[in-house]
Amino acid sequence: QVMLVESGGGSLQAGGSLRPSCEASGITASEYCVGWFRQAPGKEREEVELIRTPSNYTHYADTVKGRFTISQDNAKNTVYLQMNSLKPEDTAMYYCAAVWNFCTVITSHYPHWGQGTQVTVSS
Repeated sequence: QVMLVESGGGSLQAGGSLRPSCEASGITASEYCVGWFRQAPGKEREEVELIRTPSNYTHYADTVKGRFTISQDNAKNTVYLQMNSLKPEDTAMYYCAAVWNFCTVITSHYPHWGQGTQVTVSS
């Protein structure tokens, strides 16, 4: 059974940094993609960043390029999202999700999701 557990969200002022993490368990596939997604109140869930194992291919949404960086520690089965220069519009519930083989920005293609961690950025 695949489980994804996010942690590390929080509340902070604009310009600050956070590094949420996503700890995965039960993944037996040799090729898979873990993505960070976010959903603000009244909006659709959207891709933030993706990272594929084992190639470490990454994909970023235009809204976070240059500010957010995704990385993974395979020994810890954990994917991190370094978030710098946070803006109020980054406020959302942040989720990690996993899909086998190739990365995709289509949220409905991800069968495994975590419970989310809230990020709130004030101006």
